[in-house]
Amino acid sequence: MKRDLSTPADVVQLVDTFYELVRADDILGVIFDEVAHVDWERHLPKMYAFWESVLFGTPGFKGNPLAVHRELARRTPLTSVEFGRWLERFHAALDSLFAGPMAEEARGRAVRIAAVMRHGIAQDALDDGLRIRVDVRAES
Repeated sequence: MKRDLSTPADVVQLVDTFYELVRADDILGVIFDEVAHVDWERHLPKMYAFWESVLFGTPGFKGNPLAVHRELARRTPLTSVEFGRWLERFHAALDSLFAGPMAEEARGRAVRIAAVMRHGIAQDALDDGLRIRVDVRAES
């Protein structure tokens, strides 16, 4: 029987398992390793802090994930396909390790985070499109 997600060590295990799946993924692995060139030694501790903050309210995470993903979306597509795959891998990691109320909370939080990121990236693309049209009109 699986136990619930409840400690910082559990978060480390979840994040490490998730990113093992991500790096092996034919869509996501390329984005993380070949497009973003993620420095895993720096990235993983940030993700531990992020998920501890999200799940347990632990202070310590510093960063702006939406800004990072908006910049990445300028270099590679980040669509419902990529976010769907991200959720599949997150849920697979979660399901392989944990079960219980906090695990379900993590599942729901991941869904909401993906939705916020997709919306923010779509809004950024829309804003860029509007800026381009305004700039073209200004030059005419």
